[in-house]
Amino acid sequence: MTQTPSLKTQQVQVGGMDCGSCAKTIEVGLEQIAGVSEVSVSFATGRLQVSYDPLQVSEATIYDRIKALGYTVEQSSVASSHDHTDSCCHNHSDRAVQVCPPTQNPDPTWKFWLSNRRGQSVILAGIGLVLGLVTQHLALPIWIARTFYGIGIVIAGYPIARAGLFELRLRRADMNLLMTISVIGAVILGDWFEGALVVFLFSLGTTLQVFTFGRTRNAIRALMDLTPPTASVKRGNREVTVPVESIQIGEILTIRPGQRVALDGIVLTGNSTIDQSPITGESIPEDKAPGDTVFAGTLNQIGFLEVKVTHIKSDTTVAKIVHLVEQAQESRAPSQQWVDRFAEVYTPIVILIAILIALIPPLAFAQPFNVWFYRSLVMLVIACPCALVISTPVAIVSAIGAATRQGVLFKGGNALETSGRISTLAFDKTGTITQGLPVVQKVYSFGKVSENMVLLIAASLEQQSEHPLAKAIVVKALQQEMELETPENFTALPGKGIQANFGELLYFVGNRRLFTDKEIPLFEESLLAEIEQFGQIPVLVGTTNGLLGAIALSDGIRLEATEAMRQLKRVGLKQLVMLTGDRAAVAKQIAQQVGITEYQAQLLPEDKLKAIQQLRSEGVVGMVGDGINDAPALAAADISFAVGGIDIALEPIFRTQ
Repeated sequence: MTQTPSLKTQQVQVGGMDCGSCAKTIEVGLEQIAGVSEVSVSFATGRLQVSYDPLQVSEATIYDRIKALGYTVEQSSVASSHDHTDSCCHNHSDRAVQVCPPTQNPDPTWKFWLSNRRGQSVILAGIGLVLGLVTQHLALPIWIARTFYGIGIVIAGYPIARAGLFELRLRRADMNLLMTISVIGAVILGDWFEGALVVFLFSLGTTLQVFTFGRTRNAIRALMDLTPPTASVKRGNREVTVPVESIQIGEILTIRPGQRVALDGIVLTGNSTIDQSPITGESIPEDKAPGDTVFAGTLNQIGFLEVKVTHIKSDTTVAKIVHLVEQAQESRAPSQQWVDRFAEVYTPIVILIAILIALIPPLAFAQPFNVWFYRSLVMLVIACPCALVISTPVAIVSAIGAATRQGVLFKGGNALETSGRISTLAFDKTGTITQGLPVVQKVYSFGKVSENMVLLIAASLEQQSEHPLAKAIVVKALQQEMELETPENFTALPGKGIQANFGELLYFVGNRRLFTDKEIPLFEESLLAEIEQFGQIPVLVGTTNGLLGAIALSDGIRLEATEAMRQLKRVGLKQLVMLTGDRAAVAKQIAQQVGITEYQAQLLPEDKLKAIQQLRSEGVVGMVGDGINDAPALAAADISFAVGGIDIALEPIFRTQ
């Protein structure tokens, strides 16, 4: 009995797509191959996933069909239902396939337009259009103007005509085909300027889409680069450095200060402080001790850790964030593409009517063929929805230009349309409503020394520490023009705090764990609980003889945050929601200070995504964020506002400066 072979799933990155219909063309083209069972192409991410029977069709055949349709295969990673291992990086010159995603940063805007073939064609077509107009204005021979117009039509129209031809070969008709026929008709009718103008504007619109979505894909790749490609692992009695892909669940990672965590895991030995802001959004690094969880992509700051791996590379929190971003992007089609969907029905009807106009009168009523052929061309030119084709790119260009002068960068026309219909606005906390950096809120003395002395002792010890809380304490002391002293025998206690001598007396600055381990009584528990209730972090100061005081720190609120909330309510936005990965007490305190009545706390990226999806069921939702952990929620919202500074956060939809 012959067994049916399991399907193989192939993922490739496709280049050359400039609109949603390009993705549809590839899907239809591959579905026509025997042995291909399922095809999914995302224009937003440029990713193709195809499932096929390897006994009926080969990988090479799939690549060849993609190239035959006029597109390129830029990346490939092979996976089957039974094999999820990642391959090493290889270059396949015969098919221009690069297996590992590029890590370079996206080109600046000017470089794209000068080095990219699409950008170059738009510039050259624009020059041809302008020279043709100048020639007409100077009343030079008409053939000179038509030569310039013709150059513009050929340069900008070639990709459009090629796309229309590929669609025709697949027995489909889209806007590219109708544009091509209409421009040819305009040339035959002698309307060279109109043909050159329409093809230039159409090409400009599609090139802008290529540029913006290219930046989105680069942002997703940058997110993947958060995790290091290699990691140190204990194998036997040796510590070896191996590719992250080869590390299995249960192995032991060794992580030194300044290194990024390569995989999700649980701390076995060591104490340290981890900057988890890329994943959780919490502005203040978290102390880690044996038994605590650490996430891939986070930064180990001061201590040495041994971590037991709990998730392989493809299943880490960062990998899930990447998947959620791509999934959210793919689930939403930009509103600009409705013209292409409309064209699937409209174009065949228009072409059929034009054919009937050209043939029926001459054949049925003995009318002159040349007259009715001319009229059919006129009908084609008139029927081409130039207003629709031109309005979208022109609106995008003019809006981007006007907004940029105000310090606002839009991704596309869809953001413009959606922003006017927002009913709910959700905010991340850290770095959006707050500054993303800890600041000293208050200094407490427990009676033995003054508040200024508590701050001076803490700052003198902390001036040798790189911890963000330490830096905030030192900044506060310097703002009060205190002269810091130099302690002796400085010792960092990872995950707890620091200790040092002033003369013969030993001082401690740190968290509760430090004083508990040193068996120093915490007789001010009620005050410490009150500090934490306000969403602040207490840093304790004391000696071997007991506590001297405490310093309360928290993430400082942006100066403009409260006024921004007031203005949003004034223009009619009634539902303002804060979504944060921070603790509930912190979230409550910040929300009350800025005037937000609804908040959700202790959210991981997938939780924020679910919250946005729930809010979207109730109306049009905008999401405001700044960090990597906000990326899935930003991508899933109807419109997203990324507050500037972090490239990965800037890409989903929209940013402000």
